[in-house]
Amino acid sequence: MRHLGEALAAAGYTDDGVAGLLGPVAHGALSRNEATPGLRATGDGSPLATLTRLWPLQAPVAAGALEAALPDLVPDLVDLGLLERSGGQVRALVDVRPHADGDREWWVLSDLTPGLDGHNLRVAAAHVLGISSASTSLARLTVRDRVDRALDLGTGCGVQALHLAAHAGEVVATDVNERALWLTRLNVELNAGHDGVDRIEVRRGNLYQPVQAEQFDLIVTNPPFVISPATEEPLVYRDSGLPGDEVVRRVVTGAPGHLRPGGRCQVLANWVIQRGRDWDERLAGWVAGSDCDVWAVQREVLDPAQYVELWLKDAGVHGTEEYPRRYDAWLAWFEEQGVGSVGFGWLNLHRTDRADPVLRFEEWPYDVEQPIGPEVTALGARVQLDRSLDDAALLASRLLARSDVRQETVGEPGAEDPERIVLRQQRGLRRARTVDTVEAGLVGACDGDLAVGQILDALGTLLGNDAEAMREGYLPVVRELLVEGYLTPGA
Repeated sequence: MRHLGEALAAAGYTDDGVAGLLGPVAHGALSRNEATPGLRATGDGSPLATLTRLWPLQAPVAAGALEAALPDLVPDLVDLGLLERSGGQVRALVDVRPHADGDREWWVLSDLTPGLDGHNLRVAAAHVLGISSASTSLARLTVRDRVDRALDLGTGCGVQALHLAAHAGEVVATDVNERALWLTRLNVELNAGHDGVDRIEVRRGNLYQPVQAEQFDLIVTNPPFVISPATEEPLVYRDSGLPGDEVVRRVVTGAPGHLRPGGRCQVLANWVIQRGRDWDERLAGWVAGSDCDVWAVQREVLDPAQYVELWLKDAGVHGTEEYPRRYDAWLAWFEEQGVGSVGFGWLNLHRTDRADPVLRFEEWPYDVEQPIGPEVTALGARVQLDRSLDDAALLASRLLARSDVRQETVGEPGAEDPERIVLRQQRGLRRARTVDTVEAGLVGACDGDLAVGQILDALGTLLGNDAEAMREGYLPVVRELLVEGYLTPGA
């Protein structure tokens, strides 16, 4: 497989190479599962065009052209079951796709992307998903600090394991799907020349069973989180076989026991939002008593009909005779279970072993800076700083307004006072916060020259407010501004 990587590199079959060959129109169409513009853009017969037609565009290619692009490799790839030769043509049985992240680039084998050019193909039960929006989101969420041991739980084709290998001394990748493990092992061989990839160990088993009593500095997982009645044949990459969001609950509740002190678990998942209950109630029950700080962010909410339509189409059932039956049965199950909607987002656990860990549950459906992993680390550091400062220390602190924070005012033109003042961050989570005049004045005055207490006293004098009342009323606000990153420690 390493020789395959050498041939792919020699042909220029990289993320930028494919994008440059296709051009923006055809590349954009391919992201929508449309191949026709790409076929028009890849007719020059070059090795790069041949490989792009073979894999991303899933078109048969002339055997001679492929042998020129992959010298002496085609028979071996046929024997491995990656290609099929018929007469003078060769077609792909699995996908091989370049995948880039900053200055690193890999090639990733997975099953072929279904639904190209509108073909409504049923997905096999053991289908192994390739590079997807979910895998990319988890990679961008992951904290990239150097660690000794990392676990990719439910590895699929091994995308997260490849990322982890760049900053972990040892990586364990697990899955229940034997086909997924086969493709992961091939990906390890294909990318063996990349930093740390040879330290990936692949194991078969469900959830934490393959690692039993072992502990890790970092656990990442995009589990099969689709919330369903578990009555149909599951698609292993998305259906756990467990009802509802039980698989996510087991991942979250099992994680603390497999984390070393200071370790993190990062999960991309769906969860049930029950009728009449706030979305965070269910998640808070999962993490209670875990000795972990928790930051959960709900990024999206779908109603039951939207959710069922999404995943039935994903399975290739849309437009078939069984679609109405399965749609109705799924909705009926949601009704029986009291499911009002389904949330999607991130769960970040950080083992701190504090008696009173910090639990943060936030809704933020807006665009964020990518990668967002550094903000996970930064938020944890800000929480620790806040916990270390008593009120006297906070009042004596000289804080700085973060340089990317901008103030927006809303109101009638010429009005003496604005109707609303918003502080908005340009980096990280890109938070926005509606504030009053005191908060706006406080943040504006935080330039490191005056202590927080001095600023509050000055604002109290300016507004005719009692100094003690100002300190008592706004110290909790200062803590929020500090934890949320609007204010940072001065020198």
